[in-house]
Amino acid sequence: MIHECMKNMPSILRFLLTCKKNAASKIGNGIADTLRHTWYLGLTCFGGPPVHFQIFQRLFVDKYAWIDEQMYKEIFSLCQALPGPASTKMLYAINIIHNGLIAGVVSFFVWCLPGAIAAFGLGVGVSKINDTLPAPAYALLSGLNAATVGIIALAAVQLSQKAITDKLTRILVFAAACAGMLYNALWYFPVLMIMAGACTIFWDYRRQLHYATVKLIIRLQKIIACGCSPGDANEEAQVNLDEIELQDLANGESCMPATVSHRLASVKPPSAGGSVTALPVIGHADSDVVIDGTIENDTTRFVPPDLELQVLSWKVGITIICIFFISFIVIMVIRATVPSVPLAFSIFANFYLAGTIIFGGGPVVVPLLREYVVTEGWVSSRDFLLGLAICQAFPGPNFNFAVYLGILAGHNNYNLITGAVLGFFAIFTPGIVLHTGTMGVWKSLRRHRWFVCALRGINASAVGLIFTAVYRLWQQGFLSKTFTSGSSLGLDPWWVVISATAFVGGRWFNLAAPVAIVLGGTMGMVWYGVNS
Repeated sequence: MIHECMKNMPSILRFLLTCKKNAASKIGNGIADTLRHTWYLGLTCFGGPPVHFQIFQRLFVDKYAWIDEQMYKEIFSLCQALPGPASTKMLYAINIIHNGLIAGVVSFFVWCLPGAIAAFGLGVGVSKINDTLPAPAYALLSGLNAATVGIIALAAVQLSQKAITDKLTRILVFAAACAGMLYNALWYFPVLMIMAGACTIFWDYRRQLHYATVKLIIRLQKIIACGCSPGDANEEAQVNLDEIELQDLANGESCMPATVSHRLASVKPPSAGGSVTALPVIGHADSDVVIDGTIENDTTRFVPPDLELQVLSWKVGITIICIFFISFIVIMVIRATVPSVPLAFSIFANFYLAGTIIFGGGPVVVPLLREYVVTEGWVSSRDFLLGLAICQAFPGPNFNFAVYLGILAGHNNYNLITGAVLGFFAIFTPGIVLHTGTMGVWKSLRRHRWFVCALRGINASAVGLIFTAVYRLWQQGFLSKTFTSGSSLGLDPWWVVISATAFVGGRWFNLAAPVAIVLGGTMGMVWYGVNS
């Protein structure tokens, strides 16, 4: 036996070497294919996630046919359901599915680096600016800020139209916006999102809770009044509930979901861990509407088995997710308990926290990052607003704003490149890692109705926080020698006109965000020329 093995060893080694070469060739071909089709996107995609999604659909669904329409919608749901940069995760997932994990990582850097390099250059320049600027510069910056407010307000309206599927989500958007305006704290926004998710779960399951409560009350009444056994009381309670349901049906009402009430012969409360057969598209214009806890799907989507979004196994996916949450807990514990940690760690921890709790993509990053860098005293309000306005005109993901903030947050303490790297990886890592892990478990996780319900509330509250960002930027958008830290744009109606121009131009005349920013700056200089 040993002799035969030794005799066949050369053949085995040749086979393994061939497999290794084939694998390397496949990876190389995948990377080349990714570069050939995506190298220019990070340089030419302006306008934020709504425009990015349209470009990706036109390229990878209609033109290249890397994925089909159903798969695109499923990836879109996953991108909207998880924290992090939505359009970045979309491009990353498409390349993983078509060319493999390594090609997906390559596409991430190709997509992000052009805007990140631009943000780095901006941060280096702003770090060398004096505390006091000439009057024309303040007028220019105020015009840029006013246009930025209009652009973000438009993003808030567009995203709210997708996030609002019923009266409850409308209330949650409104409540989150109001709550974000009334109070500020580092822990506050995550709590608002969690509460919103709990609200939608409770609301969508209220009929099951009502059913279980009524059944329990009837059962207790029978046990107390008649002294019957729990089993007999349970059967009698079931009969009474059937009668209640029949009476409600006669009156045109039902105290239980439609999935239950049409099966009176075996009326039982639906399981809290039930599943849905169709995937609702979270935050999409064609989203399914959740009414009274049931998913009303006007276009049932069945994903073919060969197109299921399961690039990784569920075991690998769960492992990745667990490793991430362990790292997150460790970082947050050190951040909260250690009295004096290095500034670099504090900056990384704050950006890591922001990247973990940002649902809704780039527009939502604004209010959170402001609280995590301006409130901490690392970046001045003026520099924050300046970078925000100019970064809106850069291509690629809005999350590159963290590169700019990372430079300014620590430019007096360590190398500028260190700050840029800290900001970049801290803000992008949570969303990309969670997205990678969830791709392995999404097929199973999406079928749990409670999970879909919670995401609906989280998404609605995240959109509401964008309106909070609009308010806070409005209150500090006007800059001058007197108000170097910012004052309300309402001090002069001209800034209102600029904001309205950016909003109306983008909403009804397809005015691109970079053009709106430049137009705002130009109008700011006109204001200076008239007033000087």
